[in-house]
Amino acid sequence: MNRLLVALPLALLMLSASAQSQPADNKTPQETARAFTRQGDYTNAIIVLNSALKSDPQNLELLKDLAFNYYLNRDYPKSEEIAKPLIDRQDADVQTVQLLAMSYKITGELKECEKLYKDALKRWPRSGVLYSEYGEVMGAKDSYLAISQWEKGIETDPNYSGNYYNAARYYFYYGDKLWTLIYGEIFVNLESYSKRTAEMKQLLLDSYKKLFVNADDLTKNPEIQKNAFMMAWLHVMLPLAPLVSSGITTESITVLRTRFIINWFNTYPGNYPFKLFDYQRQLLKDGMFDAYNQWIFGAAGNLPAFQAWTNSHSDDYNRFINYQKGRIFKLPEGQYYQNEAK
Repeated sequence: MNRLLVALPLALLMLSASAQSQPADNKTPQETARAFTRQGDYTNAIIVLNSALKSDPQNLELLKDLAFNYYLNRDYPKSEEIAKPLIDRQDADVQTVQLLAMSYKITGELKECEKLYKDALKRWPRSGVLYSEYGEVMGAKDSYLAISQWEKGIETDPNYSGNYYNAARYYFYYGDKLWTLIYGEIFVNLESYSKRTAEMKQLLLDSYKKLFVNADDLTKNPEIQKNAFMMAWLHVMLPLAPLVSSGITTESITVLRTRFIINWFNTYPGNYPFKLFDYQRQLLKDGMFDAYNQWIFGAAGNLPAFQAWTNSHSDDYNRFINYQKGRIFKLPEGQYYQNEAK
């Protein structure tokens, strides 16, 4: 449950970051309440917010914070009572939906939660976070509906990381390593330093290993044959199998992926514009592709070897890390190839 609900608490608490720099006597009631929330003192936060609402009873931000603090204080019925009327307001936002959904999830009101997301997606049809969370709710009873929501989220809101995370895991466990490799690598570039990032790096390494176990069967898969992008990807990747014939290591994956990028742009220079491949080619040109691959696969594959590599290539690795932290990986719309028919 914590994984499903972590986005909203972090988002709300981050909103209060600016309050930390304010002198104590200049804080607004909301800033004071959020300071209590950060400290885990939800009761005092509730007291402050209820007091502030006496003079401004329709303030959406105060009401959202109040519902959130009741939720954190485990008074779920009260949180739901406050959040539910907010959904129908003209100034409601996606975060309002998330607040009510949190209470529905933890109290097991999944039918109400499902309806909430369905209605919300009619109002906010391009919200990646709503597709991600709705898919998570539906995943337990209908995996096809779940992946369809995550795919829709990727298509309509390509820079929200949660849908890539969920879709990559879905494809990994249902045997489709191609899309695990595509979506998983996009995810680690969008969300580069979280617990989920380390998990996804391991899935990426495992997917490369499993990709070449029955590689020849992939092009015979009817679903793969329907998709022009996937067939193009395989057309470039599969002939490179001898490069990893001695086993999958960070070094062999780096050689494989280097040759793939070179061959991809030689074979399909303009057929499938794709930010991920453009980024890999840029790193290759700038001499940072080795460090990038070490960052993704090194620790997951062999931690002592990774540590040895970073020690002996500290300048290269630090150069990449500094570059990575200083840039924003942003995907343009229109580069969605899951439904790219032949």
